[in-house]
Formats: sequence, structure tokens, C-alpha cells
Amino acid sequence: MPPGREALPRKERKPMPPGREALPRKERKPMPPGREAEAAAAARTRPEVDFAEAGAGGRIVAASWWGTALLVVTSGAGAIDPHPLDVPALVVALVLFFGGIVAFFAAYVIAIGRSRESEIGIAAVFGLAGCAPRAVQVRLYASLAVAIAASVATAAARLHSVLAFGILANMWALGMIGLWGARFGAFPPRRPPAPRRRRGR
Repeated sequence: MPPGREALPRKERKPMPPGREALPRKERKPMPPGREAEAAAAARTRPEVDFAEAGAGGRIVAASWWGTALLVVTSGAGAIDPHPLDVPALVVALVLFFGGIVAFFAAYVIAIGRSRESEIGIAAVFGLAGCAPRAVQVRLYASLAVAIAASVATAAARLHSVLAFGILANMWALGMIGLWGARFGAFPPRRPPAPRRRRGR
């Protein structure tokens, strides 16, 4: 060490204010008797549901792919020859966009109606998580993936053109996913509300 560093005094730690050492640590309040078992049982037991058949909602799946096919054809043609083929691409993109919005609202209304008897989550309806067969999820999400790839690729090929509206057309495939989940998704029945315990006077 350099000369003189050994003589530097060591800084002492400031003592805590009087009374702080004696403060007890706050303990977590225990749950009421029986609530621990109820919470653990509710977490372990999830009602089993029977998924719809893989062919259920075939028209919705087909509509999703028809919309994706229209988007791919019109946007691809518009990217190859923008004038005048970019106009049909714009029309198709706007129709699919507004159609997807209508499908979204329809799925939301249907889900609200079913929520009176079933435990429905918005994430499950529009994500098909745990409520749809694997084959249905693959077909619907594949349609969405193709639509996203086509819209992004054509918009990037013709920057600052009406083909950028093709990205809005992805709402159609998203709306079909939500519509299938709302109509054919499998959800557990709604549990009756737990009775309220009266507090002792």
C-alpha cells in the first residue's frame, strides 16, 4: 500500500437511534381457520372440461383462411404492380379490418352471455388457451401468422404506399380467433358463491 494509507482511521458505523433495536419484526397474520385448506384445494382442483371436436366451428376457420388468402393475393399483386392493383388491396384490407372489429364485438357479446353459466376469461376467449383443441389452435394461428407475414412483407416492399393498410387486415384473423373461442370454447361451470361467514358479536 502507498505510504501513509495505514494510518487512515477506519470509519465507524453510526449507531441506530435509541429504541430501534428493540422494535419487534412484524409477523404476517395467519389466515382464518379452514381458509388455508380451501385455498389449497381451489388451487389444486381445476374442473375438467371437454373440448369441442376438431371440426367444430369449421366455417369460422374457413372464413379466417379465406380472408388471409384475399389479403395475400391482393397485397401481393399490389406490391408487384402498384398501379392500379393497389386499390383492390386497399379495399380488401379495409373490409377485413372492419369485419374483424365486428367479429371482436360479437365474440365479446357472446362471451358475456356465456359467462352467466361458465367461468370465462377474456384471455382464454381471444387466446384459445385451455379451451380449444390443439388442431383448431394451429389452424387459426397459422392463418394469423400468414396474414401478418404477407402484410408486413408487402408493406416493406412498397414503403409509403397504401399497402401499409394491409397490416390492419390482421384484425380479421384475430377476430375469427375470438369468435371461435366465444362460441365453441370449453370453460368450466361457474362455481356458486361461497357463503359469507357471520362475525361473532
